[in-house]
Amino acid sequence: MKHIFAFESIEEYKKHESLIQRFRNRLDDYQVILVENFALTEEPKAIVWTSAELATSVFSKIPIPAFTNEDTIYITPDLTAWRKRMVEQLDGKDLPHIQHFYENFSENLLFTILAHELTHHSDLFIDEFDEERVDSIWFEEGMCEYLPKKLLLSDSEFNAITAVETELVDVFNEEYGLRSLDEFGSASYKGSLSSIMFDYWRSFLAIKFLVEERYQNDVRLVFEDYRKWHEGGRKTSLSSYFKIEQIMEKTDAR
Repeated sequence: MKHIFAFESIEEYKKHESLIQRFRNRLDDYQVILVENFALTEEPKAIVWTSAELATSVFSKIPIPAFTNEDTIYITPDLTAWRKRMVEQLDGKDLPHIQHFYENFSENLLFTILAHELTHHSDLFIDEFDEERVDSIWFEEGMCEYLPKKLLLSDSEFNAITAVETELVDVFNEEYGLRSLDEFGSASYKGSLSSIMFDYWRSFLAIKFLVEERYQNDVRLVFEDYRKWHEGGRKTSLSSYFKIEQIMEKTDAR
């Protein structure tokens, strides 16, 4: 995998050089996990390390400075920019404890974002990058959120980000909760940053529920049923197949 540096000055690159090197080393280790356990058979051709501004205005129009396509991962290693973007998710809501959490967004959490992008390249996901994906985006995005957080964070870090995202789903549910999990991306990317992230938070929590409660922490069984849904002709939406929305509603009511 090539590493390409797209900064507007050598000074900007040098500011992030040490973090990039740490992430490169850690990503090698995570890639081994994906190869051995999650059917990563072909890595992307390159990672483009760039600024938040270039990631969201030149390489993409999506306001999240990390994304992947069939060949390339794009990401900014600028932790300060990520902290600012994370606070922007709150849309000015009075959530001082969550704002404090995001103002101190850690290098470990940032690394899970890079790992998220690599996880998309697992062959366990059925839909291809160049296909129009329907009914199951939430599953892939949620799993790409869940696996890096579960595998790479400490228990306390994992519990902390889970608590934050659970609260944010509750806070924004009145605004965005009427759309189905299966509508991931269809409306969210036309709205605010919180609208986009709501689908990610909710998908992560849905996958966490499936893996840890429905499938007793056996993520392979979750993937097996996901493939059965596909091979059975996708006769219903994936959320209906897993009965995930009804189950999560019952869990929320407890």
